[in-house]
Amino acid sequence: MALRADERIDYIGKKHLKIIQSKNVFTFSLDAVLLAYFVNVPKQKGKLVDLCAGNGVVPILLSQRSYGDIFAVEIQETLCDMAARSVRLNDLDERITILCKDINDLRDTLGNDSFDVVTCNPPYFKTTSESDVKRNRSMAIARHEIYCTLADVVRVASRLLKQGGKAAFVHRPNRLLELLTTMRAHHIEPKRLQFVHPKKGAEANIVLVEGAKAGKADLRVLPPITVYTKENRYTNEIREIINGT
Repeated sequence: MALRADERIDYIGKKHLKIIQSKNVFTFSLDAVLLAYFVNVPKQKGKLVDLCAGNGVVPILLSQRSYGDIFAVEIQETLCDMAARSVRLNDLDERITILCKDINDLRDTLGNDSFDVVTCNPPYFKTTSESDVKRNRSMAIARHEIYCTLADVVRVASRLLKQGGKAAFVHRPNRLLELLTTMRAHHIEPKRLQFVHPKKGAEANIVLVEGAKAGKADLRVLPPITVYTKENRYTNEIREIINGT
């Protein structure tokens, strides 16, 4: 696999999985790995789609948990190209389809009410400065709501899902109330919630939420995940997630 001068190949999840990354664009973080671990997916048949897919880490990880057809939607052409090459690198061409599109423009491509699972690691921040955009436009788009908002992500997820289909999101706790109310406004009932803490005793800095389209109200709060030990090493739980996702 030919790489550009700024690119490298990293290993993800189980050791045989590879992904192309670059220091010049947004690289995946633990948030994406946790999302791929957290979401319920059909083991055999089914249709899955990851919105705001970046360089394709979530779809590649999900391919190890489900034999369903997986789609990945990303607006940035550079990231789409990296994701497509990573898919080929892992011999997953027949199972993962990369779509370089705006998530708000999927109606004619993916249709309505047809997916079993939607995942999304969306931009976390509502606004950005002009200097951030000028410094690194790709990073700004990935981190800030320039091309899609939280409401866009939830609305599109709801439209894509079948009745009873699952939508899973990873976000920051300070926007949890907004996420939950937006999900309910678009008929995705929150069903599972899990907080992630950087260290024991520290405030949560990540939250994972899964909901069901047209589901009944019945929210479960799962035991929290702690990322680092006192010695700044990954906890055993995180090691198991990273190595087994």
